[in-house]
Amino acid sequence: MVDFCIIGSGVAGSTISKILSKKYSVLVLDKARGPGGRSSNKRFQKNLSFDHGVQYISPKSKRFKKFLENLRRRNIVKIWDGDHLDFTFEKKEFNRKYIGRLGNNDICKYNLKNINQSYQSTVKSIKFNKFFWEIKLDNEKYLQSKSIILTCPFPQLKKLAFKFLNKKIFNLKISMHPNITTMLAFKNKKEIPVSSIKFKDDLLGWAANENSKKRFKSTLSLWTLQSTVKWAKKTINNYKKNRKVENAMISKFLSSTGFKKNTIIFKKTHGWKYSYNYQQTLMKSYWDKNKRIGVCADWFIGPKVESAWLSANDLAKKIKKI
Repeated sequence: MVDFCIIGSGVAGSTISKILSKKYSVLVLDKARGPGGRSSNKRFQKNLSFDHGVQYISPKSKRFKKFLENLRRRNIVKIWDGDHLDFTFEKKEFNRKYIGRLGNNDICKYNLKNINQSYQSTVKSIKFNKFFWEIKLDNEKYLQSKSIILTCPFPQLKKLAFKFLNKKIFNLKISMHPNITTMLAFKNKKEIPVSSIKFKDDLLGWAANENSKKRFKSTLSLWTLQSTVKWAKKTINNYKKNRKVENAMISKFLSSTGFKKNTIIFKKTHGWKYSYNYQQTLMKSYWDKNKRIGVCADWFIGPKVESAWLSANDLAKKIKKI
């Protein structure tokens, strides 16, 4: 039996895991094949990959910036240079873009080093037995833990743990927004002196030039496209069956950049149904010392990676008060 079972290996889950592992035994569970959550990196071939979730990290608070600069000195993250075109002309207070040295899940990998992890482990149900938590996985395997921490999106949290949490957490004003990501590889490398493009469009919101991140050298051109929230809301429930969703995003990108459709050698689309919550809530995290159950996630504070990190650190403070 471990002291803490943490469900989710994203920034929130990996951060709280690293902090707690200094004093307690920790087990991290995740339904995915590897760490990262929404910061996942999709490998294409050999060292070629796409950041198909979080595109970059731009810190606002001094604490988080200090954390990232420490990782930069350790060669875990680096600055994403180049021209980042923004056709929305939005003003940003701090626009330095940090990315993982090999992928944007590098922060999670760093946090989880030497911590017990189990992937492709989908949690089916949880049960509180007064002295410990019983966790049932989809393979009918049972695990036991003295305490449990959930880092899943709000709708999934409600489904999994509704009867174990104070109802005030479910009275928070949370609106989770979706996102659709399409990954493309072109056989002829086209030199475009742009690292990313933010579009002023109802369909296509963002395009990232993966080659510009200087993680690999290739004769191929790799791009990651992300939809607008408006487009994702319309199509998130049928994007797998309806190829028109993927084709519409690709067509918009081709018409904007001059890439040719017949040079596409790889394409894959992924939908994030519960990608982010824009508005900060009245809580930063949740901890019940009697049931020994906690929740930390970006949606408490906002849509950014920094929000997940701040929520995890806030929960750690609450636990340390025990």
